[in-house]
Amino acid sequence: MGLKIILTGSTGMVGEGVLFECLSNQAVDEVLMVNRKHYELKHPKLKELIVPDFFQIKSFAEQIKGYDACFYCAGISSVGLSEKEYAEITFDTTLHFAETLVEVNPSMVFIFVSGQNTDSTEIGRTMWARVKGKTENALGRLPFKKQYNFRPGAMLPVKGQRNSKRLYQIAAQTIQLFSPKSILTLREVGIAMIHATLKGYPLRTLEIKDIKKLAEY
Repeated sequence: MGLKIILTGSTGMVGEGVLFECLSNQAVDEVLMVNRKHYELKHPKLKELIVPDFFQIKSFAEQIKGYDACFYCAGISSVGLSEKEYAEITFDTTLHFAETLVEVNPSMVFIFVSGQNTDSTEIGRTMWARVKGKTENALGRLPFKKQYNFRPGAMLPVKGQRNSKRLYQIAAQTIQLFSPKSILTLREVGIAMIHATLKGYPLRTLEIKDIKKLAEY
């Protein structure tokens, strides 16, 4: 039996790239997209659950039962937001979602897409990094089978992606040209998530070099 995966964030660049890899990967049998709004894509492996408010996820407990992993790729930029506003989405929403999942799927692997330079101490000067660090730490205390934090930096989209801005692509390609070890493809991110679920990894928090290594397992 192949993996059954819950995926959030498919309407964003990271989630969409991971979704494409999951659908093409032979180790995956089913992907349930949990979205706030509809994502137009048809595939025999793909299902969609519309949850406009992730704080209401408990109302959908039956639909999210029986899954092996959650790839939590949903998120927003901190630009223009207060710490309270950013934390409500990044920390409060994520934790509520994860707490519900672990209740119905205690043997699940939960993977959170964090960010390069996230602050695990929770006391640094950079607001988004503190909030991400607080989220990573809180997720690690939940009784999942395994919980991982992925800290990618710049990422190259995969072929066919719709949710990828041209300026971002140009910037990522420039980084790849001058510093190839500091950039990931979204295919690598997706493969690494699948491998983490199937094979595990000795570290709970994975930096770029770890994600690349895991993708090659």
